[in-house]
Amino acid sequence: MCGAKAGGPDASTIKPGETTIQGQVTRDGEPVVGYVRLLDSTGEFTAEVPTSATGQFRFYAAEGTWTVRALVPGGTADRTVVAQQGGLAEVAITV
Repeated sequence: MCGAKAGGPDASTIKPGETTIQGQVTRDGEPVVGYVRLLDSTGEFTAEVPTSATGQFRFYAAEGTWTVRALVPGGTADRTVVAQQGGLAEVAITV
């Protein structure tokens, strides 16, 4: 477990030095409201956040390989992301 913390999508809230995974969930080019889960490299649930009205989400996590899973009305989608220590990993999820 990474002790991931959830945060809002506002760029001004990114914490310098924190490993950040953030992105947007869309369908047909439009933002989708729902939930996004963060799963560790073994598939274990770590954290969940709601998307914003614009489909955006953010997690603060440890470096490593993660699965980001969008859970929205009418669909789900997974993306694998590799987060670097102190870096920003951007994830686009289309459902």
